[in-house]
Amino acid sequence: MKKYIGALDQGTTSTRFLIFDHQGRPVGFDQIEHRQIFPQPGWVEHDADEIIEKSLKVMVGAFSKTGIDPAEVAGLGITNQRETVILWDRTTGRPVHNALVWQDTRTDGFCRQLDHDHGPAIRAKTGLPVATYFSASKLKWLLDNVAGARKRAEAGELLAGTIDSWLIWKLTGGPKGGVHVTDATNASRTLLMDLKTLDWDDWLLGLFEVPRSILPVIRPSSEVYGTTAILPYNLPIAGALGDQQAALFGQAGFSRGDAKNTYGTGCFLLMNTGNKPIVSANGLITTVASLLPGEGATYGLEGSVAMAGATVQWLRDNLGIISSSSEVETLAASVEDNGGVYFVPAFSGLFAPYWRPDARGVIAGLTRYANKGHLARAALEAVAYQTRDVLEAMERDAGVPIPALKVDGGMTANELFLQFQADLLGSPVLRPVVAETTALGAAYAAGLALGFWKDKKQLHAQWAVDRKWQPKVAAAVREKWYSGWKKAVSKSLDWVTP
Repeated sequence: MKKYIGALDQGTTSTRFLIFDHQGRPVGFDQIEHRQIFPQPGWVEHDADEIIEKSLKVMVGAFSKTGIDPAEVAGLGITNQRETVILWDRTTGRPVHNALVWQDTRTDGFCRQLDHDHGPAIRAKTGLPVATYFSASKLKWLLDNVAGARKRAEAGELLAGTIDSWLIWKLTGGPKGGVHVTDATNASRTLLMDLKTLDWDDWLLGLFEVPRSILPVIRPSSEVYGTTAILPYNLPIAGALGDQQAALFGQAGFSRGDAKNTYGTGCFLLMNTGNKPIVSANGLITTVASLLPGEGATYGLEGSVAMAGATVQWLRDNLGIISSSSEVETLAASVEDNGGVYFVPAFSGLFAPYWRPDARGVIAGLTRYANKGHLARAALEAVAYQTRDVLEAMERDAGVPIPALKVDGGMTANELFLQFQADLLGSPVLRPVVAETTALGAAYAAGLALGFWKDKKQLHAQWAVDRKWQPKVAAAVREKWYSGWKKAVSKSLDWVTP
């Protein structure tokens, strides 16, 4: 039997390749950041060619750094930033425009009108609100605004897809036989798939004016899609999951009621709700959590926060008050509390449970006493406050409390932040031994398809707690903190651009 399995984790700010052993432990790793392109306020783009180039580099780099023989690797799974969409030429393999990123809000006017006209019907089919966050309006914008794109798409000259589709198509040969597929978790984030049929919906395709012919085939999350054809070695590609679904899978969230929160560029709380979709009454998203062969779909409730780690990056890149993201914990610890400062990082509006793309970032409560330590602390606290917003909405929808929060993602290295999160929630926060749960989930999906692991029971047995944070403050204190946050959010929602 092969010794290892790989996972390509293509995120919003960087691309990583990890190699795992049979115990689900990471034994190899490489990572490269890619450019963030901001043509106008609210517009966010990526260079899709750069993404595939850096995906190849990190795969080669991980093998080079570890000395692991690719022949000992069973295959790989893919996990990816969701909703980001690419339109490309099927003959040349070149994108016709930069990828439009999930954070992009250029289609806000169209989405508002469509929501007014058809919002409830669209939500009933997709589980999603009509919002700029999702792929369909971005794809419509590309077809309408790239010269000749709509005509070429209708003539069969173009293909479209989310990042998973782009990577799989390119890795399996591109114009020379590339496989054009997506998995149900990614498809469920487009506003084009019916949650119950797990297929593209003709009515939705008509609303967004997207030709079915350019879209990938929707497949299970754990299946051999093809084999890499543009690397010095051939590896089966055997799994695909959107990043948040992958993190839930990597946290062994296989049972109804299991929940996790991932602190990455954004922040995403996802709960397994079983084999039936639950329609949210509290501003959350209904989504496919996984689709495994022979099991049918597992659904989830999700709350999405646009700015988590990206808020720390903003302190680094825009304000220059830290030189690396890891410095934020030390700076925040230089003060005892936030000094009355609240930071609402609504740079792309506010996502769940507010769904207000017109909200704007605010820093409230400033006095002459405030310094950069207070601002750093307020930035970290903002992520915890937004998590509580989402968690409370989720508990109302599901009708059950979440007794403890499993966490993962880059910000879980910040112990000051995790203690504040536990204090604010009034419940324990659990960090697993393997914090790379997004990549691990992709590896698990591929490993099940390839027989590298026997079943989900074996995967569940491998999950273990690294550290547990218990709340240390009285309920009255956390409620006072939270009241200040809600007041700051009200200022963000009331902002009117002159």
